[in-house]
Amino acid sequence: MTTSNNNKSIKDSKKLIVKILVMGLDNSGKSSIVNCLKGIKNLSAFNSPKPTRGRIIQNFEALDSNYAIWDFGGQRAFRDAYFQDIDSILKGTSKIIYTIDLQDVNRYDEALEYMRRVISSIDKQQKIDFSIFLHKFDPDLVFNEELNEEVINNLIKKIKVVTPPKFTYSLHKTSIYAIFEKTLIT
Repeated sequence: MTTSNNNKSIKDSKKLIVKILVMGLDNSGKSSIVNCLKGIKNLSAFNSPKPTRGRIIQNFEALDSNYAIWDFGGQRAFRDAYFQDIDSILKGTSKIIYTIDLQDVNRYDEALEYMRRVISSIDKQQKIDFSIFLHKFDPDLVFNEELNEEVINNLIKKIKVVTPPKFTYSLHKTSIYAIFEKTLIT
């Protein structure tokens, strides 16, 4: 299932379309990241997002560029279906943001296996920028026996094992929440 949300027609434009895929397990925060990328600041959009079913393509213009962001539902049934059409999904892709819910320790292995499948589907000739977001590294994150720096460091080590030796990627701790922001009032 694919849904397209055209905020502005970008097919008629002469500008390059930047295609970004946002992938990861269900409930890892992908749709919230997409909202942030689109510049949505309305907090109600983040309160209780509905699970993405299939993939939703959102087109918009920002910073003098056109973007097509593909938000992939992370439920197992959808994940398996993506690989049946993975070549056409990856065609024209500029960037993949792979999201791992840092707080969902029990699903790290499942998330890493899905990431491994995504990476192994990328043709070596394709120039796709690949970022891994260790997401929900929120300001109020509480460390305990289940989640602490050692657990996070072990996850990072596992990521390095799962990714092929010459595969280029960037790794980020991310949150949609700002700790502090100031704006000059004149």
